[in-house]
Amino acid sequence: MITKMTGVLARLLTEDSEARLQVGPLEYQVLIPESARRHLHARTGQTVTFHVTEFLEGNGGGNRFVPRRIGFLTEAELEFFDLFCTVDKIGVKKALKAMARPMKDIAEAVTRQDARWLSSLPGIGAATAEQIIISLKRKVTRFALMTPQQPNLPEPSAEPTPDAVVEENGKAKKNGKKKAAAEEAPAEPLVTPADGQLIEDVYQALMGLGLNPIEARNKLDGLLTCGKPFKSLQDALTLIYAQKG
Repeated sequence: MITKMTGVLARLLTEDSEARLQVGPLEYQVLIPESARRHLHARTGQTVTFHVTEFLEGNGGGNRFVPRRIGFLTEAELEFFDLFCTVDKIGVKKALKAMARPMKDIAEAVTRQDARWLSSLPGIGAATAEQIIISLKRKVTRFALMTPQQPNLPEPSAEPTPDAVVEENGKAKKNGKKKAAAEEAPAEPLVTPADGQLIEDVYQALMGLGLNPIEARNKLDGLLTCGKPFKSLQDALTLIYAQKG
């Protein structure tokens, strides 16, 4: 069984929470939760690592089974997903869909027995929320107390300049004055749409404004494809509500 996959993120499918991972000459389908999709939205072409689990998806007749892989950006999220799937009447697909919010937030809601909050998750109704609490309230404490893990994703790299030549030993040769100037006055990194934590903050803010998960996702997708940079939550919300529709 495959437990971890590293490759280049070839693309994200917008209709489904699905990533395509290029590993050598092969491209793999990896189903991902909405919370992971937000981190990966601007990472196309970057190397990413998924902690994965596998299952067989069958059709109604039960005579054809298709292997599927589900990927998470941290090992803790994968462990929480496995635990989530132990709840009665929650299958793999429903559990994956429900993990639209961060793992820690879901675990905290279970710990405080907040059925109303849990029922706001996609695909989770009031009765199912109560069942989640009954099944998991003594099992999720460690997830609720975890310090949020930042996915191990590389920062987007700048395009190489024409006067930069990288040798095999990893050393770069640049024109002396340009190199000295770059070292003395490094550019201050800007927060861009590739900043996963900022994207998560925007999503949570939209949910706090009363949008449902689908509406929040659509607003967020519009923000990330509008081509305009933003450095803060306020900037992002201003751009979102300045758009028509």
